Amino acid sequence: MAPHKPLKLPLAAAEVDRAAHLRSDATYLDSAWPDAAVLLFCDEKFATKNNQLLFTTGAELGKYQDQSDYFLGVKDEKPFFVRHLESNQVAEVEFKTLREVGSFLSARDIGLAVHAQGLANWHKKHPRCALCGEKTLVVLAGSVRRCPADQSEHYPRTDSAIIVLVKDEADRILLGRQKVWPKNRFSTFAGFVEPGESFENCVTREVMEEAGVELTQINYLGSQPWPFPASLMIAFEAITHTPQIARPDGEEIEEIRWFTRSDMKDAIADKSLILPLEISVARQMIKAWYGENADKDLVGNESWR
Repeated sequence: MAPHKPLKLPLAAAEVDRAAHLRSDATYLDSAWPDAAVLLFCDEKFATKNNQLLFTTGAELGKYQDQSDYFLGVKDEKPFFVRHLESNQVAEVEFKTLREVGSFLSARDIGLAVHAQGLANWHKKHPRCALCGEKTLVVLAGSVRRCPADQSEHYPRTDSAIIVLVKDEADRILLGRQKVWPKNRFSTFAGFVEPGESFENCVTREVMEEAGVELTQINYLGSQPWPFPASLMIAFEAITHTPQIARPDGEEIEEIRWFTRSDMKDAIADKSLILPLEISVARQMIKAWYGENADKDLVGNESWR
């Protein structure tokens, strides 16, 4: 199997300069705020309008709040921030999740959204010092938390996870269904990288644990953030020479199925297969394998879990 070019993944957009050098410039942040484009984020949801992110200006929101307004970067001299709301304080505005609107967004807005959600999730889940338990303060425009007691600094965490498209020598793909998923919802195999483990070793371990087959020809396909809450998905494809012994582990994976392209087309048509969301790495790997008719043949029947 020849290595493929890296996939163009939906959430891997990076059109906005994160401008890290400006995070410590309090004068710039204060002066940039009034005319800045600001996202509103609350409880895993963004303020939206017609399935697009709804931007407001800093001036409309009042004074810059350094504990809840996080700097996202600059594009074409326009600064971008997100205001992290503890509760939905905005009347007559529709809040939606990134899963709901992600496939409608431009590359610029996708990049802003995954950055904003990743930061907001981290701040919400890590309010205290891991060393002494003191409540920490937001510094450097949202990119760091600092403990006022011991002066330790704490940085946003990212949980690395592999995701792999398993093929056999006949170019079929193997998909699995977790116990917690709806009937007929199948996806590629994935799992978190453990301490001291390489990405490739994680691919081998996860597929052996969940599907019982050994892998060869492990090829890298790309990566994208997955801020639900804080993952980075590293995508691979691999071959197994023993497809006949594949079996679900019965704990996490309840069912596995091999698919040819014809099998998948028929299963989508008769609604016996539900695929992952369009913005997911899994969906993009499946589409790349399926080929040029994927956007026509695989439409519909999707679920995030």
